[in-house]
Amino acid sequence: MLNDIAAAIDRLAVSLASLEAAYDLLDEHTQDRLEEELFRPVQRAFGRLQRTYSEFGARTGIPTRKFAPGSPGTQSHSGREPIERAVDAAREADELIVELQDSLMPVEVGDPELRAGLSEVRETLARVPDRARELLRVLGR
Repeated sequence: MLNDIAAAIDRLAVSLASLEAAYDLLDEHTQDRLEEELFRPVQRAFGRLQRTYSEFGARTGIPTRKFAPGSPGTQSHSGREPIERAVDAAREADELIVELQDSLMPVEVGDPELRAGLSEVRETLARVPDRARELLRVLGR
């Protein structure tokens, strides 16, 4: 189970790195929107999921690992591509958590803090795709 959570954390690290890459390619107004509507929620989800991971490991005595920063992928000349990569990575992280929750493993281990952490991360990520779509819709106008 911790491996699945770690995989989701790794995907969120990629999302953050891609948003950072996009930031440098945008005008100041769009940078502010990107930070508020995408970067902060993904960063919050990333931090919460890392905390959920490490605290569950500590409670169960299962060894955990540290996470390296993500890679933004190939360099882009517009903000659109890294934003799209970021949303894809955040969506993949969410899907990993959904699969984990659907497996009922978090329920079977009887750890309410784990379940709460996973749910909180999903709630935080839920609006990211729609916010990104709105940002991309007006990008470059």
